[in-house]
Amino acid sequence: MPHTPLPPRQRANARSMRKVMTGAELKLWNELRAHRLMGLGFRRQFPIAGYIVDFACPEKKLIVEVDGSQHGDENLAIADQTRTKRLEQDGWIVLRLWNDDVIRDIGNACQHIVIVAGLGGTD
Repeated sequence: MPHTPLPPRQRANARSMRKVMTGAELKLWNELRAHRLMGLGFRRQFPIAGYIVDFACPEKKLIVEVDGSQHGDENLAIADQTRTKRLEQDGWIVLRLWNDDVIRDIGNACQHIVIVAGLGGTD
């Protein structure tokens, strides 16, 4: 998948975000990187439709967002809904995981990603 042309400022922002990932993002990235999760290829801090998403699997058109407690704020929740709608209009599936869930049970978080990606059933 070729890179979408980006304004230099947005490209720089995505690059800097890759350097300062949260603990939950880093924990999940260690499971996703290098096709470690069922061969799925993920990109981190990936620009899509004017947004920078936490993780994207272009092959499955799957986005995984790892959200902290600030996403429970009403204004940010509305912004998240708008963002999700926009990404879904382009055919992406947006999966949101809470930081706490990733940190406490990375195995279940990964299993959820695999199921949403269509690679696993519920046992």
